[in-house]
Amino acid sequence: MNILVLSDSHAALSFMRLCIDRIKPDEVIHLGDYYEDAQCLQEEYGHIPFHIVPGNCDRYRCDPDLPCVLCYEIDGIKMLMTHGHHYHVKMGIGGLVAEARRRGAGLALYGHTHCPDCHCEDDGLWVVNPGTCGSYGGTAAIITTKDQKISACRIITQADLEDRIEVQ
Repeated sequence: MNILVLSDSHAALSFMRLCIDRIKPDEVIHLGDYYEDAQCLQEEYGHIPFHIVPGNCDRYRCDPDLPCVLCYEIDGIKMLMTHGHHYHVKMGIGGLVAEARRRGAGLALYGHTHCPDCHCEDDGLWVVNPGTCGSYGGTAAIITTKDQKISACRIITQADLEDRIEVQ
């Protein structure tokens, strides 16, 4: 299964559409900052399941009662999904990592910083920030799962998509 992870679109939809059209993901995760961008794409690509959390810029853009954190299994992998501002990720990811471990997640997904990050902690917890899909050409993350485990995780750029990357 290929999962496309996006964040911080800030009303720029073209890179996100390019990602979906080229990668043809099985699922899409949008980690906030502009929630309605993800809703728009969800309508356009109704055959693909979307998982969406609001970001700090969404405070007045969507229902204030929407959960800021989602934590459930996708393809057998428990994922913590959040924009990250409640965990102060611009100051470091320690709080986010601790929360993911507390919830028994195998993958912690966050945005907010606009800085791509994709790494595996010593205990096997994957931590992924797709960067921003809304500026500077855009970045996103692709998580590939197989047999209910993460088999690959990487950051992609617009140049990767223009080169028609191969997704396993």
